Amino acid sequence: MEMEQEFTDIGGTVLASWRVAGESPPLVCLHGAGVSSREMLPLLSALHGKRAAWSVDLPGYGASEPVRAPIEIGAFADALVLFLGSTFASAVHLVGCSSGCQVAVDLAVRYPEHVRGLVLVGPTVDARARSFPRQLWRWVRNGVHEPRGLGALVRRDYRDAGPRRVAAAFRAALCDPIEDKLPKVQQPTLVVRGEYDRMVPNDWAEEVTRLLPHGRLRTWPGAAHMVPFADPSGLAGALDEFVSEVQR
Repeated sequence: MEMEQEFTDIGGTVLASWRVAGESPPLVCLHGAGVSSREMLPLLSALHGKRAAWSVDLPGYGASEPVRAPIEIGAFADALVLFLGSTFASAVHLVGCSSGCQVAVDLAVRYPEHVRGLVLVGPTVDARARSFPRQLWRWVRNGVHEPRGLGALVRRDYRDAGPRRVAAAFRAALCDPIEDKLPKVQQPTLVVRGEYDRMVPNDWAEEVTRLLPHGRLRTWPGAAHMVPFADPSGLAGALDEFVSEVQR
């Protein structure tokens, strides 16, 4: 079977994830605000046979149960590190998309022993546009460049999560200044920005990369915010290459 769903108890809360088989070290993919691991499944499928990979539903989203802690980036990271500790014997590579990048960075800074490397795809939130109206406008402008099928998937995930949880996820992202944490990331980091991504303008992507002690930037031609959905095969190849370089 190419892709399998798993359920992991992390001390009374069950997290759902999808996984594919492949070479180690593994990749763990983290979705953005208000949605679920469904947005990462095309990438997971493309990684099958290349790299062992998991895509996790963050607590309260997708098929994962909520934790009792408030919906905050740090609380997501705390739950995820329990998942990592119970699933893997050694450190992994984290692949964040959108606000999933914020979770990945928070975890890498506070629990560095669990993280070998980071891939930040469309890292939010641009410090110069940290407000809901500005982020919403940028998200709307991205729509024309995103692949068909993505809108229906996002609407389904929003409906499943409910308006309160969706709003709380966006509020958590807006309240988390990622730029304060980036200089503390010691792991090798690849920053990926879609050519037409309005939520992550080029100057913000360059600033993110500059703040990272070991960061490099790659611009993805023809894509907007959701590179894992727009070009899963191409991104899977880039991830495999990045992991191989880190392991040398």
